[in-house]
Amino acid sequence: MSSEDPTTKELNNFVQTLLKQMSERFEEMQGTIVSRIDDMGKRIDDIEKSVTELMNDLGFSDEENDKQS
Repeated sequence: MSSEDPTTKELNNFVQTLLKQMSERFEEMQGTIVSRIDDMGKRIDDIEKSVTELMNDLGFSDEENDKQS
């Protein structure tokens, strides 16, 4: 008689497969989240640049902004 019956082996295999799938899914989600954060950072940088350009077009300078702060 073996140390593990067939049901235990099946359960073991199922759990191992499930853990592997969960790990792969987690890695995929992690990559997606990091990518989205990078995209958001780029968008924020673009918005900041646009706001700065608009302020410069309207005659505001960094010195005037520093005085008002």
